[in-house]
Amino acid sequence: MARRENPEINAGSMADIAFLLLIFFLVTTTMNVDSGVSKKLSEKPPADYVPPIIKEKNIFVVLINRNNELLVEEQRMDVKDLKQAAIDFIDNGGGIGNASEDGAPGAACDYCEGERSESSSDHPNKAIISVQSDRGTEYGTYIKVQNELLRAYTDLRNRLSRKRYGMSFDELEEAYDADKTNEVLKKKVEDIRTAYPQIISDAEPTS
Repeated sequence: MARRENPEINAGSMADIAFLLLIFFLVTTTMNVDSGVSKKLSEKPPADYVPPIIKEKNIFVVLINRNNELLVEEQRMDVKDLKQAAIDFIDNGGGIGNASEDGAPGAACDYCEGERSESSSDHPNKAIISVQSDRGTEYGTYIKVQNELLRAYTDLRNRLSRKRYGMSFDELEEAYDADKTNEVLKKKVEDIRTAYPQIISDAEPTS
């Protein structure tokens, strides 16, 4: 009896099919992208730079410990209450009749709606929020804190923009993004940003 030979299978096309499947899954698969907080890092100051003297009342201290607990101005606080506390500090406008840090008369905030307490910030452009976390702080908690602080600035900017220009700052930015050549919109956006500058400082984490 003649020995039957097993027919050979041409595997050349299999490699092509596998390659096409690989490309298909790479194109159609959704990749997880890490999210974070947009930060603009400050440039290195010159060697002869002398830091300005900042009044203690113009600094709003937010501490986050390794147990993800908040200590705001030496008082325990829930994250949900942080936005309003930040608004009260930024919008205090207590600099009426006070001198600025360099001794010159300080300009009062005529658009602030805060309590104008002498123990809180003088002006939104002098109000500094200092955030200090622990190396054991969870990233999610840190993001929540930063988000609440940014929401505080957003609310204040929206309020002032509606009062001055009849539209929210979000709408104003959207209109300017659609037409970057519009100088009128540009000045309005810069006006609101100058009125409520986002001054959030990240201190070195504690160990």
